[in-house]
Amino acid sequence: MKELFLVGVGGVFGAIARYLVGGWIQHFFPTFPMGTMLVNFVGSFFLSFIMYLSEYGGIISRDVRLFLTVGLLGAFTTMSTFEYESFRMLEGHDYIHLTVNVLGNVIGTIFAVFLGKEMAILLRR
Repeated sequence: MKELFLVGVGGVFGAIARYLVGGWIQHFFPTFPMGTMLVNFVGSFFLSFIMYLSEYGGIISRDVRLFLTVGLLGAFTTMSTFEYESFRMLEGHDYIHLTVNVLGNVIGTIFAVFLGKEMAILLRR
């Protein structure tokens, strides 16, 4: 029961953060889903950082890791929104934005995972 509570509370905060951060960023990019891409990048970085820091350093307890990764970051990242926005670009034959969006999200978030891992390793040295 405690795990469900931690995930649920983290999810509430993650969803609110996603709405605020994604919306704020999107305000500056009205024709491209930059808010979604940035949220995915930031979420991937922090998920990786927390998981690798936990693995390499044992600094983060299981409960805190569950709250942050499954709850907060699980609600913060936006894979379903990314897929919907990409499909809308495909429907609209906006192939340039579609390509930038897909490559930016996929390659950018893999790079964010790498950065999170490296940051965790550096912090533990």
